[in-house]
Amino acid sequence: MKKIIFTLFFIFLGLNSYASYILIPMDAGSQKNHLKAYGITYWTLNRDLKVKWLLNFRGGSFLLPDTEDIQRECQIRGVSFEIISNAKTESILEDISSPSKNMEAVVLEKAPKIAVYTPKGKLPWDDAVTMVLQYAEIPYETVYDEEVLNDGLLVFDWLHLHHEDFTGQYGKFYAQYRATSWYIDEKKEAEDLAEKLGYSKVSEEKLAVSLKIRDYVIGGGFMFAMCSATDSFDIALSAEGVDICEPMFDGDGSDPNYQNKIDYTKTFAFTDFLIERSPVVYEFSSIDMTRKRMIPKTADYFSLMDFSAKWDPIPTMLCQNHTALVKGFMGQTTAFTREEIKSNVLVLGETKSNGEAKYIHGIKGKGFFTFYGGHDPEDYQHRVGDAKTELDLHPTSPGYRLILNNVLFPAAKKKKQKT
Repeated sequence: MKKIIFTLFFIFLGLNSYASYILIPMDAGSQKNHLKAYGITYWTLNRDLKVKWLLNFRGGSFLLPDTEDIQRECQIRGVSFEIISNAKTESILEDISSPSKNMEAVVLEKAPKIAVYTPKGKLPWDDAVTMVLQYAEIPYETVYDEEVLNDGLLVFDWLHLHHEDFTGQYGKFYAQYRATSWYIDEKKEAEDLAEKLGYSKVSEEKLAVSLKIRDYVIGGGFMFAMCSATDSFDIALSAEGVDICEPMFDGDGSDPNYQNKIDYTKTFAFTDFLIERSPVVYEFSSIDMTRKRMIPKTADYFSLMDFSAKWDPIPTMLCQNHTALVKGFMGQTTAFTREEIKSNVLVLGETKSNGEAKYIHGIKGKGFFTFYGGHDPEDYQHRVGDAKTELDLHPTSPGYRLILNNVLFPAAKKKKQKT
């Protein structure tokens, strides 16, 4: 009888120490493909399995159940992983839960349904988000004005705004590109679409789209925008009922003294900005820092802010990375003037040398929004016609990791934010 008891005891010990979790480390030294690691996490959630996101533990690592399928998928996609025992897992989670440690384990519950707002026919490499979603093998659907105006956003958990111009000024490319075939074609396509949807001007149609997106966020949606979609979206909301477009954009003159008619209470993130009136200036407003900055490429870095993982898990989640210092990159909207950001909006990343904000986050109604300045984290000064970025050359990109943090954000079991 004693022999049976001892045998059962050692079997129990063996089972308890048997590898039963997969740790996907996200620190700089251990992970060879940070971007595809997010894809593995999404793939796991999509199979109705829960994942723990270990905030501030080894660069924001992921803890997954140990299955042969997940191990195989990691190997296929080239994602580094470690198989750890129950006892080791319990030790890690106990350490994370210590009040003295700025760490937290957040449960990811379901794979968010993702929409990318982008014109029909745009190639994936026209936009950093669609590029990294494809690279990480995270599924998404595309929507544009017709779907948005028909309440098509309601079936999605997360929405990305392609680098769009919501003001109806065609990206303010007029000065340099007005005679090119692509500009003429895109302007005609936008006008035809507006007319089809029942609007006499593109600016009026884009305002209607902006209002639908606003309502989506207020109702509980998650919105992420980069480059010109950030400030042009807020400008469109603030100029509701005001004509800010010059004749070459909409066929008639702008409202006299329209700056004084701007309503900053309608915006998500920005306030007290001045709109750029000239149609030949490649800029929307004073929000953007592109023309104000004097930073050489070699010194252009922004710092991620440090938040309390236990008290402020949301901004902590959005800042997870294997470095606190990220290479800067430019765009039509490169970064945001700090003084023109509303006081209730969090700055997640800043360029300290000139005080500009690069990466910001806020709450609107029941939903959330994140604005990220710049066009492509691995293409410093992307220009029209430039070759696409090959993410196989940048599998550990910290700048792209910030995008993917936002993609997983809606999967998290929500805790009340303290900040």
